[in-house]
Amino acid sequence: MFGLQKNDTRLLIFVAFLAMAAPFLLNPFPVDSAMAQFNAGYPDLMQRFVIFGIFAIGFNLLFGLTGYLSFGHAAFLGLGSYGAVWMFKLLSMNIIPAILLSIIVAGLFALVIGFISLRRSGIYFSILTLAFAQMMFAIAYSDLIGRFVGTPITNGETGLQLALDDPRILGVSATPDGSIPLTNLFGMDMRSVAELEVGGWLFTFSFGYYVCAVLMLLSFYLAIRIFRSPFGLMLRAVKSNQQRMNYTGLNKRPYTLAVFVISGMYAGLAGGLMASMDPLAGAERMQWTASGEVVLMTILGGAGTLIGPVLGAGFIKYFENIFAKINDNVLHSWFSFMPDGIEDMMVAIIHPFVGKGWHLTLGLLFMLVVIFLPGGLVEGGQRIGKMFKRQQPQDDSPDASKTPAE
Repeated sequence: MFGLQKNDTRLLIFVAFLAMAAPFLLNPFPVDSAMAQFNAGYPDLMQRFVIFGIFAIGFNLLFGLTGYLSFGHAAFLGLGSYGAVWMFKLLSMNIIPAILLSIIVAGLFALVIGFISLRRSGIYFSILTLAFAQMMFAIAYSDLIGRFVGTPITNGETGLQLALDDPRILGVSATPDGSIPLTNLFGMDMRSVAELEVGGWLFTFSFGYYVCAVLMLLSFYLAIRIFRSPFGLMLRAVKSNQQRMNYTGLNKRPYTLAVFVISGMYAGLAGGLMASMDPLAGAERMQWTASGEVVLMTILGGAGTLIGPVLGAGFIKYFENIFAKINDNVLHSWFSFMPDGIEDMMVAIIHPFVGKGWHLTLGLLFMLVVIFLPGGLVEGGQRIGKMFKRQQPQDDSPDASKTPAE
């Protein structure tokens, strides 16, 4: 099915189920309950799950298959965002041209950066990609190119935004009420939502989320095909033993450069989708911290696995958005049934691990995963699956040494 093996088809269907049913799965608690704080089924966060899932899937193609660790992949994420916003300003508010330009721009820059960086391997490759990313961040932050040509290109530290005087050749510059048009897919507003109230639960369905989810599934499917292809086998050979590969007379550079460009195009797609949901591009998306985040996502989920980067992206974005919102007022409401002294003590104990301290909790969890689950969350799921796997029934056949007559 879909040209995939049976296990890969099951995995694709499982990921598709998670993506399509996310508004239900991520809202397990009633709206009025104390545990509603942990609901994550609102459009903005769900979109981040799938967009950064695409980013991590692309990074995993490079790092998981070849072992080449890039510390500059956020540069392609930022380039994708800038390309999409410029398309919105010049052409139309339809996301299709913007996404296509995002992928093309990111792929072209990945081709140049990869051609230079892949002349080295190991830590030297990582440092080169980091250097390129930081140079591009500095150029975008200072709008160096804009100063040179005499017109803003990245708009510096303010970021590139839409304006009422943008030309938009195939669209309108302003709506009848004088506002900036919204991004759309052939007229369908990307921010349109529908709500379903069932008892104490409220489920929100976002058109923009499902567009991003479909693109994530297509990206995931393409990643599976790459993993199982002869091209993917060559990439594994690069990771396994480059010296032995050289002895066979095979040149690794075309393969590594190709996967580097593909990985950069994945990042460009993610950046284009970010701009499609919120038409703004800033240099902060190209910072080294964003590159480090996708590394954490991939390692936490399981580098070299198919579903691992998606799980890692969801895990980190959940902590960033849910645990960061837990402040002292929320903690006091949780422990209000306790005597005042004990309540204050519990709040003081938990306070460093939530709110602004969510990085501490994530760091501790990351350490535990690296120490006890080197294969990431995927390895943890496999261990749990083995624990609950039923034992095979014992063979009740008669002793082979005996004849039927006996």
